[in-house]
Amino acid sequence: TSGVTLNADLEPKTSSPNTNDLYIHYMDKSIGTRVVMDSLDGLMRDRCPLTPSQSPRKRTTSQSKTEPPLLRTNKRTIYTAGRPPWYNVTGTTFKEAFVIGLCGGSASGKTTVANKIIEALDVPWVVLLSMDSFYKVLSKEEQELAARNEYNFDHPDAFDFELLVTVLRKLKKGKSIKVPVYDFTSHSRRKEWKTVYGANVVIFEGILAFANKELLKLLDMKVFVDTDSDIRLVRRLKRDITNRGRDIAGVIKQYNKFVKPAFEQYIEPTVQVADIVVPRGGENFVALDLIVQHVHSQLEKVSLASAHQGQPLPKTLSVMESTPQVRGMHTIIRNKETSRDEFIFYSKRLMRLLIEHALSFLPLKPVSVETPQETVYEGKRLSGKRITGVSILRAGETMEQALMAVCKDIRLGKILIQTNHDTGEPELHYLRLPKDISEDYVILMDSTVSTGAAALMAVRVLLDHDVQEDKIFLLSLLMAEMGVHSVAYAFPKVRIITTAVDKKVNDEFHIIPGIGNFGDRYFGTDAPSDWYESDEGMDY
Repeated sequence: TSGVTLNADLEPKTSSPNTNDLYIHYMDKSIGTRVVMDSLDGLMRDRCPLTPSQSPRKRTTSQSKTEPPLLRTNKRTIYTAGRPPWYNVTGTTFKEAFVIGLCGGSASGKTTVANKIIEALDVPWVVLLSMDSFYKVLSKEEQELAARNEYNFDHPDAFDFELLVTVLRKLKKGKSIKVPVYDFTSHSRRKEWKTVYGANVVIFEGILAFANKELLKLLDMKVFVDTDSDIRLVRRLKRDITNRGRDIAGVIKQYNKFVKPAFEQYIEPTVQVADIVVPRGGENFVALDLIVQHVHSQLEKVSLASAHQGQPLPKTLSVMESTPQVRGMHTIIRNKETSRDEFIFYSKRLMRLLIEHALSFLPLKPVSVETPQETVYEGKRLSGKRITGVSILRAGETMEQALMAVCKDIRLGKILIQTNHDTGEPELHYLRLPKDISEDYVILMDSTVSTGAAALMAVRVLLDHDVQEDKIFLLSLLMAEMGVHSVAYAFPKVRIITTAVDKKVNDEFHIIPGIGNFGDRYFGTDAPSDWYESDEGMDY
């Protein structure tokens, strides 16, 4: 068969004019028979996670104004612009992202369907990519036509398919991409582009999502949203007048001259390549539930739990020698009775020693200098261009002072990553990196590393900004063996440097025996009884 087949054991209903809730098509190449399954009213209604009363989620797409890349419900938060650090023991990703293509006429409800699928998927990493972001840049003459509603935005020539294919191909491979932001009022692209990171599910929606052969190759599931033309016209009138500053006459003129003919010529015929046809769009909860079930069956069930317990620690790990001085300072900062002032003082001492130790791994080249006695001294100098420090907020920021005290005029960057303590998965919330960081040696700093989730994402972000893997040095005061193994197997060229490694991580992802929540103890933001271990040392 071609495409995706969804099977359901049920008996068809009879004599009902409104039972075409879902069509599931597949082509048997041997006999060329098209099979249509319909009449799926009531299928799994009792356990369907999509209900008409479910509160709508805030829309986050690649086409509109800049918005926080978060979709929130009353139960959970889904991050729509991050990538999960799922790797196997060889350091490669388990699989490419699963891409769902949503096609349908203008205002058919594709984005509504996409958001409801995201809500029901129950996976934390989803990217929603809109074809509307990829309209071509119009010439002056074309902009004048658009202003008079004389430009055909529904024709394939209106879209930059080359850029779209490139972007979607990168997303499928888990790469970071930049998406143009289109302004429908001025019919032009804005200057700023939106940065999006890959995910394990990508939902791509657009009126011509199935009109390009290269695009079709990238889609793992093809869904056609079929909505009555009158309903689509009413929705388009409301949208274009309210959101795009157009008048009724212009919208109707454009619809009759371009939208309706384009739908009949370019969009409607592509229903033949669809795996699933969903009538009534976002209101068809039976169809959406079946889509979600199939996607779940395709997603790899992976976990950040270490598969390397008991194995030798990797060669890329360097642990500072446990001298009496180092062990004495660990005794102080691990003690829950230690005052905040002492905790800060001895933490800073350890940080300084850690930074000094890490710098010894930087590549040096021989250099000759002349001393004041006019003799030559054969010395060493950093062979790279420069060093940049990047802290994983908030606790990693405490290490910046030690780094600046050792490295003169060093540049600093910041990454805000918060670990979801229910799943152990990281969520990226903020990023600021210096320009041309790809040419630098990067000191990546975090106070503690337990599962390694935040560190994995931070390294992935640096790689997405073209930093070379063997130029990344991950520094932490304390690590768990699980985190060390996770980072080392995902990124075998990253140098891992710490002052101590503890063996265990409990069910709440706390390092045992550990150091407590470093950020809370350092900044004085929580009571001692609530101290716990986390990858980034924060709980906000």
